[in-house]
Amino acid sequence: MKEKDIYSELSSIRSLMERSSKFISLSGLSGILAGIYALVGAGIAYKLVYGRNAGLGYRDFYINEPLILWQLFFIAATVLILSLITGVWLTIRQARKKGENVWNPVSKRLLVNMSIPLFTGGFFILILLLRGEYGIIAPSCLIFYGLALIAGSHYTFSDVKWLGFFEIVLGLAAALLPGYGIVFWTIGFSLLHIIYGSVMHFKYNK
Repeated sequence: MKEKDIYSELSSIRSLMERSSKFISLSGLSGILAGIYALVGAGIAYKLVYGRNAGLGYRDFYINEPLILWQLFFIAATVLILSLITGVWLTIRQARKKGENVWNPVSKRLLVNMSIPLFTGGFFILILLLRGEYGIIAPSCLIFYGLALIAGSHYTFSDVKWLGFFEIVLGLAAALLPGYGIVFWTIGFSLLHIIYGSVMHFKYNK
């Protein structure tokens, strides 16, 4: 067997093993769009809380008006739903391009491993809301989301793990500087997603 044929055979084996152990149909474009949704949502939330003339100065006070809290909840829910719908649609499209089944044992393990920290974080944030601990909601969002990404990275691209680490670091920084919570939240869910999605798109989805 020629050396070229050997390398081709090894490449095919490696690709087959990767497909059986990792979910490789994630769409980078979905990350970019999720970042854009988060940026728009964060802009609306910032104006809602601090007013149109507010700058990026340190804010060490928080709101407890029920109406504004429900509006913020609606904004966050809208961003999440749009991101999920976009992510699922683009991932299915990406899987079909590669001739893969989007719902397989690997994608199920990916979903289960990410769901544990995500649901735990979601319930923890609800507890913070009920107790009026608004200052650590943004850090909690970032930290638990980062933990979910790291947990799921074992079943998909390793780039997801690095995004998770960055999210956790941002969350810890936000916990140290709670007055900048919305700024860190915007960086984590908007800027990092746009950068991550761009890298993924040009690295894997072209």
